[in-house]
Amino acid sequence: MEDSFKLEIISPEKIIFSDETKMVTLPSYEGDMSILKNHISIITLLRPGIIKVQNDGNFKEFFVQDGAVEFFNDSLVVLSASAINVKDLSKEFVDNLNEDTQDKLTDKNITDHDRYVLNHKLDALKEIRV
Repeated sequence: MEDSFKLEIISPEKIIFSDETKMVTLPSYEGDMSILKNHISIITLLRPGIIKVQNDGNFKEFFVQDGAVEFFNDSLVVLSASAINVKDLSKEFVDNLNEDTQDKLTDKNITDHDRYVLNHKLDALKEIRV
């Protein structure tokens, strides 16, 4: 695969995903960004959302609540304590996380930043089909 690059999604406990890929779409605070081979070097933070990994027409999706990303020399590393393959999510987990997030949004003392993050988490949870 001449137009592919290395991707690793890593949590503190284990490597969630490690393979060559053609394109990755990330939910960053600057907006959704897609990474292709030869992208400029970048370091950014993740907001809650779905990481979409494309390889030869196949897609893998990973739900993240937070994390950091580095792309350098055609190697993308995603560090996140909350990265989970969407296929491994249960309806109960998604429902509980959705309910917990909505409860936190009702708190009148949360900051604008927290409200922004929680709303993005709700939007990402709505995308997940389990």
